[in-house]
Amino acid sequence: MSERVGRWRVTTAGVVGNAMEWYDFAVYGFFAAAIGREFFPASDPSVSLLASFGVFAVGFLARPLGGFVFGHIGDRFGRRASLLISVAAMVLPTFLIGVLPGYATIGLLAPAAMVLLRLAQGVAVGGEYTSSVIYMVEHAGPGKRGFAGSLAVSSSVAGVLLGSAVATLLSAEMPAQALGDWGWRLAFLLGLPIALFALWLRRGLPETAPAAASAPANPIAEALQHEWPGMLRVFGLTALNGVAFYMMFVYITTYLPMVDGIPSGEAFEINTINMAIMVLVMPLAGALSDRIGRRPVLLASTGGLVLLSWPLFWVMHTPEFSAILLAHFAFALLIGAFLGVGPAAMVEMFEARRRCSALSIGYNLCLGLIGGTTPMVAAYLISRTHYDLAPAFYLMAAASLSFLVVLTQRETARQELA
Repeated sequence: MSERVGRWRVTTAGVVGNAMEWYDFAVYGFFAAAIGREFFPASDPSVSLLASFGVFAVGFLARPLGGFVFGHIGDRFGRRASLLISVAAMVLPTFLIGVLPGYATIGLLAPAAMVLLRLAQGVAVGGEYTSSVIYMVEHAGPGKRGFAGSLAVSSSVAGVLLGSAVATLLSAEMPAQALGDWGWRLAFLLGLPIALFALWLRRGLPETAPAAASAPANPIAEALQHEWPGMLRVFGLTALNGVAFYMMFVYITTYLPMVDGIPSGEAFEINTINMAIMVLVMPLAGALSDRIGRRPVLLASTGGLVLLSWPLFWVMHTPEFSAILLAHFAFALLIGAFLGVGPAAMVEMFEARRRCSALSIGYNLCLGLIGGTTPMVAAYLISRTHYDLAPAFYLMAAASLSFLVVLTQRETARQELA
C-alpha cells in the first residue's frame, strides 16, 4: 500500500465510520416525538416526549461502559481492533430499532426492547469516537494533529448532519401522519449500507498503537492511577461539548416548534444549514490551532458562549425564520471552533500506552452524565420555570466550567506526542 493510498484509507475509514456511528445514534433524537408516541404513549404529549428523551439519555449512560471496554481493547490489542469492533457492534441494534414493533403491537416489550437497543448503541458509540480521534491524531504528522483531530470530530457531526438532512427530507416528502406512524423507521434502516462500507475500509488499516510487548496488562488500572488529572480535565472540557451540541443541534429541533411555533420542517432546515456550516468551521479551527496554539481558540470559543448564549437564545425566541437562522449560525461558529480543537488537545494530554483508556473513560463519563441528559434537562427547565430561555443558563454554566479548565491547561500544540 503506497503512502498516499494509506493516508487516504486512514482518513476515509475514520471519517466514514464515525459518520455512520453518529448518524445511527443521533437520528433517534430527531424523531424523539414520533418514537415517544410509538413506544411510550401517554395522555399528555409532554410526558411521552420526556420518556422518549429519557431513553435517548439511556444510550449515553451506557457510553462509560463502552469507554472502559473499548479503551482496554485499544491499549491492549490495538487501535485497529477497537475501530473494527465498534462499527460491528452498532449495526445490529440500529437495524432492530428500525423494525421493532411498537407498544400497540407487543405492549410493554416494546419500550423494554427499545431501552436495551439504546444501551447497545451507547456501548458501541462510547468506543467509536475516542478510538477514531486517537487513531487519526496519532497517524498525523507534526504540525497537523489539530487538523487531523478536527476531521474526526467533523465526521461525527457530519453523521448527525446526515441524520438531520434525512429527517428534513422525510418531513418534507411524507405526510405528517405517515412519518409519525412508520416513516421515521426508514432513517434507521438507511445506516446499514454505510456501516458495511466502513467495515470494509477498516479491515486493512495500519496500526498506530505501541508494540504489543509494551502494552499494559491492565490499561484501565494504569490510567486511573497515573492519568486521573488529565481525565478530570477531559471531563471539564467535555461538559461544554455535551451540553452545547446536544442542546443546539439535537434538542433544538424539538424546541423551535414547541416554543416558537415554527413548523418542524423549518426547524430541521435551520438545523441542517448551520450544522453543515459547523462541519466546515471545525477543520478550519483545528488547522488554526496548529498555527497559533490550542488555548487561544478554546478560550475564545468558551468565553464567547459564556457571554452570548442568553442574547442568542433571546434572538431565537421569535417565529421569524431569518432571525432564528442567524442566531443559530452564531452558535454554530462558536461551538464549531471549540469542537474542532478539542480532540487534539485531549489526545495530547496522555501517554500512548494508556491513552485510549484514559481518554475514553474521561470523555464518555462526562458525555454519559451530561451530554445525553441535556435534551431532557432543557425540557425540564422550561417546564419547571415556565421560562423559554432557561436552557441558555445551563449552556452558560457548562461554558464557564470549560473556560476555567482551558485557563489551567498548558499549551501542547508544538510538543511531541508522548
